[in-house]
Formats: sequence, structure tokens, C-alpha cells
Amino acid sequence: MLPAYITHADCSLHEMGPQHPECPERLAAINDMLLIKGLLDYMHPYYAPLATPEQLSHAHSSLYVAELIDASPTEGYHRVDPDTEMNPFTIPAALRAAGAVVLATDLVVSGEAPTAFCSVRPPGHHAERSTAMGFCFFNNIAVGIRHALTEHGIQRVALIDFDVHHGNGSEDIFRGDDRVLMCSIFEQGIYPFTGENAVGPNMLNVGLPSRSGGEAFRTAVTERWLPALEAFAPELIYISAGFDGHREDDMGNLGLVEADYAWVTQQLMAVAQRHCKGRIISCLEGGYVLSPLARSVAAHVKVLIGAD
Repeated sequence: MLPAYITHADCSLHEMGPQHPECPERLAAINDMLLIKGLLDYMHPYYAPLATPEQLSHAHSSLYVAELIDASPTEGYHRVDPDTEMNPFTIPAALRAAGAVVLATDLVVSGEAPTAFCSVRPPGHHAERSTAMGFCFFNNIAVGIRHALTEHGIQRVALIDFDVHHGNGSEDIFRGDDRVLMCSIFEQGIYPFTGENAVGPNMLNVGLPSRSGGEAFRTAVTERWLPALEAFAPELIYISAGFDGHREDDMGNLGLVEADYAWVTQQLMAVAQRHCKGRIISCLEGGYVLSPLARSVAAHVKVLIGAD
């Protein structure tokens, strides 16, 4: 029984114009690094399916889904916010990205895979219930979590988000849902300028000042996240895995390095072993400078799959 590696070529067809940081080359860089490191030898590859309208409706309004699909251009670009555009291949890519987390959920909950990493784009954690924004169209991780809750009878899910940007979309979808504990660490004062104020008892947001570095990050995990996770005792853990907090990534300025991502994954794996039968599903979010992105994902995945 091997950990799952879920991706799809459609995810590389979506693009938002020359020089856009959320580019197709992100997935190629990740795949190449995992191949070079030999990590793909320890994983079972799967093609991401298309998420269905019913699956999307668990996290998004049906009207929003229909309007977004209808807005898909036949050529060129359609802008949905100042930083986010659709091309003719965006909707299939977004459906694959959400479908990857649904498939990961089925595999991990059924015991066919112990853990899963979804190497997909576009990312999802800024997509709110009825709004596309911040490079995101469908909230991939939220679609997967709601699939676990509604179709598999899971009662308690932890959503971990260590992207440098606050996951406002995930917060919008899960606020007040006591089946989901959302733990996030993000850089204060940057896009989307949310997260500082708690919006519900199931949200544990830790905003860190710019240039905090790995020590502050690890302290926040140890003192804030881990006690809350132990008390919540999740049955399943999902990770919105953004790597744009790396010190070489100019999207943010937290100053993290590969070792920090490996360390936090180790802490979450330990929680999963105690409460979740080791079950963790991770999905790519941010990370826009190719070399540190690929190196950070490799450090994360190496721990996630238990490779030596």
C-alpha cells in the first residue's frame, strides 16, 4: 500500500499570461524534483478526475459554479479579479484540482493509500463559497473535506494551512462548522488582509510578523496548533500546503526554509498517528519561485510518505 501521488496534465494547460507567478512550470518543477530525489518510487501515481457539480456544491453555491463555468472563454482570457484570469483550459484544470482531493479522500479513507499528495493547480484556499480570487477558482481542499464529511461519515477533520497567505476562502466555507478545526499560520499585513480577527471558535489563526523565521513558526505550531489538535482529536487531517513562506520566495517574507516544512510535517504526522490512523491528505497551494518550491515540496513529501 503506497502513498498516492495525484496530478493531471490538464492542470498545466491553465495559465494566466506571461510572467504570471502562478505558472504551469510549477508542477513540472515539483515532478522533476520528486523524480530526482527518488520519492516517486515510493508513491502510486493517479490521474486526477474531474470534480462533479454535486461535489463542488458541497463547498460552493451551485449558482457560483454554474456562472464560473459559463464565464470560461473560448479564446484569450477572462479576468475574474485583478490577479486572476481564466483561459479556455482553466475550468478543466480547476475541476481536476478539486477532483484530486476528492480522489485522495476516497483512497485514504478506504485504506487504499495511507497518505496522499495532490500536485495540482490552480490552487484553492482563497476561493470563497461564491467568489473566485487570489489565483483560485474552486476551493480544492474544502471540496475534499466536505466529501469526507458528507460521503464517508467522518465526524472531525483538521485543516492545516501553512501558506504565507491566510486561507480566507477556507475560513469562509468552514466558519462555524464544528466538524472542522482550521489551524493556519500566515504572514501579517499581506494579501488577502484577513485572518487577524477570529470569526468562529473552530478557527485558530496565527499571524506572524514579516521576517519571523523558522523559530517563530515552530513556536506557533508547538504552542498553538498542537494543543488544539490534541484536544480536537481529528479523524482525518488535510493540509493546504503552500510554500511561499520560503525565504527565497518573494510572494511573502516569513523566512522559512525546507527544514521548517519537513519539521511541521513531522509534527502533523505524529498527531495523525495518534488520532487518525496516520491519514493525511496534502494539496499544493502557493509557492512561486521554482527551485525553493520544488525543494520544499520534496522535503514535505519525504516526511509525508515515510521515505528514508
